Amino acid sequence: MIPNAPLFRDPILDGAADPVIIWNKNERSWWIFYTARRAYAPSIGVSYMHGSDIGIASSGDGGKTWIYRGKAKGLAFEEGQNTYWAPEVIEQDGVYHMYLSYVRGIAFDWNCGRDIVHYTSKDLWNWEFQSKLELTSDRVIDACVIQLPEQGFKMWYKDEVHGCFTYTAYSRDLYRWQAGEAEITDCAHEGPNVFWLEGFYWMITDPWEGLGVYRSVDAREWKRCGNILDRPGIRKDDGAIGCHADVLVHKGRAYIFYFTHPEVGMEERNAPEFLREYRHRRSSLQVAELKVSNSGLVCDRNHVEIDLEP
Repeated sequence: MIPNAPLFRDPILDGAADPVIIWNKNERSWWIFYTARRAYAPSIGVSYMHGSDIGIASSGDGGKTWIYRGKAKGLAFEEGQNTYWAPEVIEQDGVYHMYLSYVRGIAFDWNCGRDIVHYTSKDLWNWEFQSKLELTSDRVIDACVIQLPEQGFKMWYKDEVHGCFTYTAYSRDLYRWQAGEAEITDCAHEGPNVFWLEGFYWMITDPWEGLGVYRSVDAREWKRCGNILDRPGIRKDDGAIGCHADVLVHKGRAYIFYFTHPEVGMEERNAPEFLREYRHRRSSLQVAELKVSNSGLVCDRNHVEIDLEP
């Protein structure tokens, strides 16, 4: 089927970003968790990017249409209005695990600490705080977690103290994590996302010029394979580069869920304080299919069909 374009806009604050998709077994529907940026709010510096909740959208028709469902509950583990970014959600043995980027309060610049925090849930609605992870610095965001054969779980995340590179952590049980080493250091970036497709591990990153693509046989040593979504598309709200994405492999096909700032041109992205106006701040979620090619991955964002039947 052909999905809507844009796939989803947050009807409350219009700042949907950083999506992750998961199957809700209880509802038998697809859910997207996302950073609910406050695009409508007055902004001092980058304050609109802070104070965000984690929004939820769901689809009961195989991913064609999505509706706003509300906010993830139970995230507050200390007082105040705080900031929640970039959810990663996985299911293991009947328990859902969420790893979030957390910032205390509402900052108006980037000079503040950032942590990755862990929650669990049985229903995807109500979340219970578990811990703040001890990783390689006090400015870490954008967790991605997968299970590796016979190796337990591996996390990739952005460390802003160490070059804005992708670092790693390891766990046997999803609760106790041991920080690892840097893994992607060829350029500054954020939003690492790892998945398995057609005999390889693949990683997508966001270097702010489309999305970087890497390939690996062991999820440790990576080869750069160029960029995707680095040229504007023609669908509604898709005429800008793709940002911070999640990839779902379903029935042997791979779909990339990403967001755009649809009214921000390439020349405006490089201008100081380009997110000054509401039209710059608003963001939309989109989807496209990824396919393996000799050079890496290809993505035709202009002709999109998806098959997300259960």
